Amino acid sequence: MFPPVPPLDDRSLLIRENMPLVELVVQRMVPQVPSFMTKEDMISAAMVGLVDAANKFDPAKGVKFKTFAEYRVRGAILDEMRKLDWFSRSMRDKQNHLTQTMLRLERTLGRSPDEEEMAADMGLTLDGYRDLLIEVSHLGCVSLHETLDHTEEGRSFLDSLEDIGGPAPADLIEKEEMTRLMAEILEELSEKERLVIALYYYEELTQKEIAEVLGVSEGRISQLHSQALLKLRVKLINSDLYEP
Repeated sequence: MFPPVPPLDDRSLLIRENMPLVELVVQRMVPQVPSFMTKEDMISAAMVGLVDAANKFDPAKGVKFKTFAEYRVRGAILDEMRKLDWFSRSMRDKQNHLTQTMLRLERTLGRSPDEEEMAADMGLTLDGYRDLLIEVSHLGCVSLHETLDHTEEGRSFLDSLEDIGGPAPADLIEKEEMTRLMAEILEELSEKERLVIALYYYEELTQKEIAEVLGVSEGRISQLHSQALLKLRVKLINSDLYEP
């Protein structure tokens, strides 16, 4: 049973009122897309997502339109990137190698490995490992906004750290378990990794601004961001709550 389509006037109003959301999401996703995908490409895809959200929004579900639309807009941009086949086979292999290495080391060590342990296991220098993190980060391989399931609301990693939609009672147990897991993961991050996550996702600073705050290079911020979210991915894969 499909939700009722909002009247045309209501849909037009939703689109007009939420046009600033398109620019906001595009700006936030610019660091996650390949250089050959222009801002105009992103805005065009984002507009498709906003219109789609207006057409499919069902207020009876108790989700705010802005929340619903943000996932639709983000998803439309990601779909456009996939259509452009920007994620090369070699980059997929690098991402998988990083993930599988961390998975194996975590199971062996009983904790998240640090950068030195990852580098040694992969036969890389520390600088080489950090360069790989930057390379992966530039292609947007992992983000707290990454979708965890395939529902219309598109639950993401970040949702597990904040209450944005008022979960239904049936979802509370799973949400509480996810929140507990996320808290455990954050405790395992280094102080700088936790700070980067907080400044990027909650204070909404750019990587350049975070670099200035911490007094390190922008590249180092990119490394810390990728390392922290790689740990997050691995923890969720190891949990019963991950749905690929």
